[in-house]
Amino acid sequence: MVNQHKTLDQIYDIFAIRIIVDTVKDCYAALGVIHEMYKPIPGRFKDYIAMPKANMYQSLHTTLIGPKGQPFEIQIRTYEMHRTAEYGIAAHWKYKEAQNGKTPETTEEEKLSWLRQILEWQKDMSDNREFLSLLKNDLDLFSDSVYCFTPTGDVKNLPAGSTPLDFAYSIHSAVGNKMVGARVNGKLVTFDYVIQNGDRIEVITSQNSRGPSRDWLNIVKSTQAKNKINQWFKTELKEDNIQRGKELMSAYCKTKSIVLSDLLKPEFMEACLRKYGFRDWDSIYAAIGHGGLKEGQIVNKLQEEYEKKHRKEMTDEKVLETLSDIRSEHPAQIKAKGGIVVQGIHDVAVHFSKCCSPVPGDEIVGFVTRGRGVSIHRTDCINVLNLSEEERARLIDAEWSVTGEKGDGELYNAELKIYSYNRNGVLLDVSRIFTENNIDVSSMTVRTSKQGTATISVGFSINGKEQLTVLISKLRSIESVLDVERTTG
Repeated sequence: MVNQHKTLDQIYDIFAIRIIVDTVKDCYAALGVIHEMYKPIPGRFKDYIAMPKANMYQSLHTTLIGPKGQPFEIQIRTYEMHRTAEYGIAAHWKYKEAQNGKTPETTEEEKLSWLRQILEWQKDMSDNREFLSLLKNDLDLFSDSVYCFTPTGDVKNLPAGSTPLDFAYSIHSAVGNKMVGARVNGKLVTFDYVIQNGDRIEVITSQNSRGPSRDWLNIVKSTQAKNKINQWFKTELKEDNIQRGKELMSAYCKTKSIVLSDLLKPEFMEACLRKYGFRDWDSIYAAIGHGGLKEGQIVNKLQEEYEKKHRKEMTDEKVLETLSDIRSEHPAQIKAKGGIVVQGIHDVAVHFSKCCSPVPGDEIVGFVTRGRGVSIHRTDCINVLNLSEEERARLIDAEWSVTGEKGDGELYNAELKIYSYNRNGVLLDVSRIFTENNIDVSSMTVRTSKQGTATISVGFSINGKEQLTVLISKLRSIESVLDVERTTG
């Protein structure tokens, strides 16, 4: 009802009867009897016996007006048609009784041709999601259909609103790719002509055709035709797409300071291929090149796999063993990034934790992480205070160098929470303090409560604790400010 924009009174098969008979002749005989007893609703009769659906579904459908004006639907079919409808075309593969006048070999061949078409789609497509989408649309029994004829009289079942392009691609990919025009009932028509029931369509092809245009994607109605057009572009421009995909991925890694060669290892690439359903890495590059995938998606997946392996290799035992060696040898202290002195670790990767944002002058401690160097925290950080005994063994002495304590011109990230009454102008007063002290604000969020209070979180850059202390003092002097505190986790 939602998809087809219909109301409940437009649904005619709420009440329905199914009649199952022995032969095809009996189907039409039953239809004659029923139409003699009840009035049929015009335009609601469908003959799926003479013109089966693509998946070989067959039945006569008619909608009638009951004695009290209630519409109801009747389906008439043979026992063989009923088995196909209920269990699928492959359910009775060895069933040899032909009830509809055709030889068993003929009916089986028709079923096999549909299965061959599905297998052909699967072979042509490298993307499993596209194949499933196509198959789902082709199996949709509830979609409206239009029936048309080939020049030799064969029936084609297409989605309502289809064009000659859909018809051409339903015959074969090569016919659609080489199409240059079409005749409907003997008259030339445009590519966007909407096919009507009973139209006889002739496709005009040329070997000199340049192939599909991207505009065709906006004209065709069937998913099958869209996928075949997209497949042509992927195949014809595959080399260009692969090269473009490589360039996009390389450029993305450069902007993020990622070493791509570290990520392009067979085990990481295999996990990526499994997730996105591609057969080889060139297909991934091609998908990025034609816009089917974002380079960021692939790089993030590779990084995820890389970090999984790295974390696995950097076990707790190795971390603790390294710390034990450092402490037993009593080595000299080594200056690391940002004016930090860490106990005896050469070439150490140091980063400041975002949970407490330490600045020069704070009491600090180092925490040896798995594979990411040393994380620097304030000693009053909640995350440090709540460490388990086992994790405390990974703490390591760290302090600011002399130049770091005095401020060496380097800026450090800090964050404050300002609690105040929610009055007009309080945010302006807070902003003014930062501006007057030449402090660069990177983020500011405000949350208000029903009790009339406000919490202002401000992220900014500062050169040390001395400047921070002065800033907090000035903020506390603002009218309506209740308290100012630093984030501690």
